[in-house]
Amino acid sequence: MPQRVAIFLVCLVSLLACCGLAWWQWERFESASGTFQNLGYVLQWPLFGLFPAFMFWRIRRLRRQAEAQDQAETTSARTEWGHAPVDVPAPRPDQPRPVRPSEPDGLDDEDAELAAYNRYLAELHARDQKNR
Repeated sequence: MPQRVAIFLVCLVSLLACCGLAWWQWERFESASGTFQNLGYVLQWPLFGLFPAFMFWRIRRLRRQAEAQDQAETTSARTEWGHAPVDVPAPRPDQPRPVRPSEPDGLDDEDAELAAYNRYLAELHARDQKNR
């Protein structure tokens, strides 16, 4: 129960602080140097203040859905097999990775392109060193 009280207090403090900031932005908007950007902040700050409460509500809702789904799966497994399910790890595939066919010289197309690019870079480096 203390955790719920702490969460409620955090949500309340957040809402009060953000409403205070919205009030401050409203005063700035009404002043001579106020802009419509201040008015936009007036509308945004209360939403920021409500966000922690929304997240708390959303997390509780998702947790309840997950618990209900787990209970439904457990109940269906018990009725299907007559006992509680046992956690069994999924089997690993034992298939080897496919090997790509290579060129007659032993290099793939990709390796040949990479080798050509590396030679080009070496030539550029040699020219740069020569010019210095």
